[in-house]
Amino acid sequence: MMRRREFLGGLGCASLLVPCSAVAQSGKVYHLGTLTPIAPITAESRGGKILTKVLDERGFKLGQNLTFEARGALGDVTMLPALIAELKAKNVDAIVIIGYPTAMAAKAAGIATVAASGIGDPVETRLIESLAHPGGKITGISDVAATLSAKRLSLLKEMSPKLTKVAMLWNKDDLGMTTRYQASAKAAQALGLTVQALGVREPDDFNEAFSAMNDDLPDGILMVADALTILNRERVFEFAATRKLPAIYEFDQFARDGGLMSYGADSSESFERAAALVARIFNGANPGDLPFELPTRYPLVINLKTAKATGLEIPPTLLALADEVIE
Repeated sequence: MMRRREFLGGLGCASLLVPCSAVAQSGKVYHLGTLTPIAPITAESRGGKILTKVLDERGFKLGQNLTFEARGALGDVTMLPALIAELKAKNVDAIVIIGYPTAMAAKAAGIATVAASGIGDPVETRLIESLAHPGGKITGISDVAATLSAKRLSLLKEMSPKLTKVAMLWNKDDLGMTTRYQASAKAAQALGLTVQALGVREPDDFNEAFSAMNDDLPDGILMVADALTILNRERVFEFAATRKLPAIYEFDQFARDGGLMSYGADSSESFERAAALVARIFNGANPGDLPFELPTRYPLVINLKTAKATGLEIPPTLLALADEVIE
């Protein structure tokens, strides 16, 4: 079943309101790049299909006046500057990126950049000057960590009313994710919850995190998403299932991949909005003059199949809040 609630936020759909009459310059070929710290966003991937569809609607047609270059660091963020250099050598007009380390590499290279997701609070990390006037060569979709963190924890408590201690997993080498963890920890303390802080830096650190939780079992898990935690997500799913711990994740892909539940910005909308911003850049806008936008859709996704397999019962009140239930 599927139900969707929409939350209006800040600058909302500003980029989607650009008239479709804003047409590509006749005869010019535009070059789009994508870069992530994990797998590449290709034209055939889910995100790539959304990007090319929205750009097509605005007059930028793949194979005609649009080319597509995809790169991914496959978990090795030290490769990001070199991959940015490759895209720059390809004379891309703009790149769509995911992740704070990717945004920093793009900023250093001075390349026109649209951040689709995963960069944390861009003002707090000093990636940009302000949401309204980013400056430099970057724009995109902003994080609303403080609000979302409190909501995720309230949903976790709805799942497990006796929740008093929550384990938080995040990559402490990623400043964008560290600020998201800090927002989550602050929200937890405001709710009277004890935080079990489990920062990781590399895959082996997850074993230490699991050992710490085995020695001092939390009542639930909240995981902050970045390349490291995404690539190790199934290990977290398995640990949570084995110990019958309710866990909540930031992005809908986690619940679809086998996590219990997720609450965060709708990934499809993020790519739609990113593509609309790219179209504005192709049409001559300076990315640093385009305000960062806030998502408007925040789906709660519950994987009922995972709940049943691990013996966790989803309260009817929580199911009633779900925008999507995976059975």
